[in-house]
This record gives sequence, structure tokens and C-alpha cells, in this order.
Amino acid sequence: MNQQQLDHHLQKTLSRGRVAVTRPAGCPDIGLHLFDPAVLEGPLSHEEAQAVVGEPAYWSFCWASGQVLAQWILSNPHQVAGKRVLDFGSGSGVVAIAAAIAGAAEAIACDIDPAALDAAAANARLNGVSVTLCADWRQRSATVDLITAADVLYDPDNRPLLQAFRAAAPEVLLADSRLRDLGDDHYQRLAVIEGRTWPDLNEFEEFNQVRIYRVAGEMATAKK
Repeated sequence: MNQQQLDHHLQKTLSRGRVAVTRPAGCPDIGLHLFDPAVLEGPLSHEEAQAVVGEPAYWSFCWASGQVLAQWILSNPHQVAGKRVLDFGSGSGVVAIAAAIAGAAEAIACDIDPAALDAAAANARLNGVSVTLCADWRQRSATVDLITAADVLYDPDNRPLLQAFRAAAPEVLLADSRLRDLGDDHYQRLAVIEGRTWPDLNEFEEFNQVRIYRVAGEMATAKK
């Protein structure tokens, strides 16, 4: 997967879209193919706006929580070293890439969007690491040691994922900027770190406060 093919994916949403290699401010050690805002020489047309809303290319942005979790992993490599890590809703792949750089035995980028998986693979190559691609959470490996997830709780219907993550692996690392209270006491808050989506979407300030959580899952508890 090369940059032209990623441009093709993006142009399904925005006809004049293209990606460019950039380093997000929140995790500058990782380069990514992301949306190039230089193409927006003027406001979006009605048709373009409808396309962006109807089928957003989430993978072409590095969201605040993804940056913060990726940088946290790079700063705390012992949390992933030697483990099989599955990154749920991987998008650009930034967290899976950080896990691979930090010494994970295997870093798995899991996303239902084929374009996101293409982006994760391209971004991994850009950073000199490899990630395993997973298109279906239900068909994941049964031997995952750690689940990571960032910015996946924006939809209230996704709340059951909190329990699903705990049941799926001995450990979970979660980053989120949308919910002040997860409503699940198993998740221990480790840090609150400021981050901004890259390229910057000028979101509300409250969405720039990213909370990192860790939990020892039900599988680990059951072994005690």
C-alpha cells in the first residue's frame, strides 16, 4: 500500500483529498500518512460536506487519545514488551505501531474499515515495524495478552466494549477524552494528559483532556 492508494481511499470521501507524511505533535516519534489540510483552499461544497459526514475517513486523522496513548506506551515500554497486543479500532494504526516500537511480541491492528487497515500497514512500514492486520474483532486470536483502545467510546452504543475488553485479555489499556466517568470501577485511571487531534479539528477544549486507564481483566482475575 503506497501513498497514492491511500489518496484513492480518501478521495472516496473528499474528491480533492490527499494524505501527507506528518508527525503528530502528541507523539512526534511516529510518522503517519494523514489528511493534508493544504488541499482545503476554500470551504467544502455541499456535496463534499455530505460525503465527509456520511462516510468519514477516521483513519486519516490521528485523534487526541490515540496520540496520547501511543506516546504513553513509548514512554512506558515495559507495559507492552514481549506481549501480544491487539489495538481495537486502530484507525491510523498509531497505537499498534507504538506497541511494536516498544517491543511487543506482536502488535495487531484491528479495524472494520479496510482503508484503515491499509493505512495501518503503510504507516507501520513508514516507521520500520510490522503489524498484523485484523478485520474482525470476533475472529481475533484467543491468546492476546493486552487490549489497547483509544477514542472508541464516542458512541453510547459502544459502552459494552468496556466489559468485552476486560473479558478478552488479561490486561486493558484505554484512552478516552469523551467520557468523564466510564461507569466501570474496574478501570483505574493512570493519567490525564492534554492532546489535540492532528491535523487539528479545533474541537471543544473538553475533548482535549485525555484520560488513560488500565485494568486487569476478568481472565486474569479468574486465574487467581
